[in-house]
Amino acid sequence: MRILVTGSSASLAHALLPRLCAEPAVAQVTGVDLRGPHFAHPKFRALRADFRDGQVGGLLSGHDALVHMAYVVLRGHLRAEAMREINVDASLRLLQAAQAAGVKRIIHLSSAAVYGSGRDLDEHAPLAPLRGFCYGMHKAELEQQIERSVPECLRLRPHVILGPHAQPVLRQILDFPAFLRLDDPQPELQCVHEDDVAGAVAAGLLRNVRGPFNLAAGDRWTLREVMRGRHARCLPLPPGIARAGLVLAHGLSGWGGEPGWLEGLRHTLTLDCRRAERELGWRPAHTAAQTLAATGGKTASAA
Repeated sequence: MRILVTGSSASLAHALLPRLCAEPAVAQVTGVDLRGPHFAHPKFRALRADFRDGQVGGLLSGHDALVHMAYVVLRGHLRAEAMREINVDASLRLLQAAQAAGVKRIIHLSSAAVYGSGRDLDEHAPLAPLRGFCYGMHKAELEQQIERSVPECLRLRPHVILGPHAQPVLRQILDFPAFLRLDDPQPELQCVHEDDVAGAVAAGLLRNVRGPFNLAAGDRWTLREVMRGRHARCLPLPPGIARAGLVLAHGLSGWGGEPGWLEGLRHTLTLDCRRAERELGWRPAHTAAQTLAATGGKTASAA
C-alpha cells in the first residue's frame, strides 16, 4: 500500500508516521507539508509543498490511500476567509480529486468539535459546532459536503488529542495555573491519546469502512479537577475576565486562536465510541488520566 499524508509535519504526524511505516502492508508513505519533515524512515519520503498545489494532486493516482490532516487549527492573524478556504474549500477539492483518481482509501481527520456540546453522542447526533469557534465550524461544514460528494470517505472525529506532541496551545492551557470559574455541575470532557488516533487511522486503512467514527478514551474529567491535580495553586478565573484576556492576547499576538476556543471549556461534550469498536476494531490503549499525564511536564489526574 502506498499512502499520501498531508500535514505530515503536524503534531499528530509524530505518532502517525512511525505507525504507518511499521505496518507490513505499507510499502511507502509520501508526506506533504509546508514545513520540513521531522521524521525519517526508508519507507518515508517528504515533499515540501502546499496540498493545494497541482503537483500534489498529480501524485494521487500513484497512491492507494490518502490521509488528509492538513488544516489550520489556530488562526492567529490569518484572515477568517483564508482559514476557511484551506479548511473547507481546498480540502474538499483534494478529497474529490482523490476520488476521481481512484484512490481506494480516503481518510479525513475531523473533530468532535463538530458536535459542539452534548452527552454520550454517537455519530448520528446533529452537527452543531459552537458559534465563534471557526475550526469546529469548518470541520462541520466540510463533513456535510463530504457526505454529499465523497461518501466513501472515512471521517474520524477524535475528541481533544493529547500526548507528548499535543498542539502547543493545549499544552499551554494545561500548564497555566488557572481554570474557568463555572457553576456546578462542572462540564465533563474527554480526550484521546495521539497514539490511539494513529491506531484508528491505521485500522481505517486496512478495513473497508466509511462514514464518521468517534474516538475518545472512556473516562471523563472536568477541567477544574484536572487543573487542581496539576498545580499546587490554581486560580479560578471568571469567564468574562478569561475571555477579555484571550481577546487581548489574540489581537496583539495571535496567541491561542479565536476567543471562541473558550466556549468549548464551558460545555459538556462526551462521545459514544461503540461504532469504532464494532467496525474498526478500535479501543483506546490509554485512559484519559494517562493521556493527560503524558501531556506537558507535570503530573495530571482525571476526574
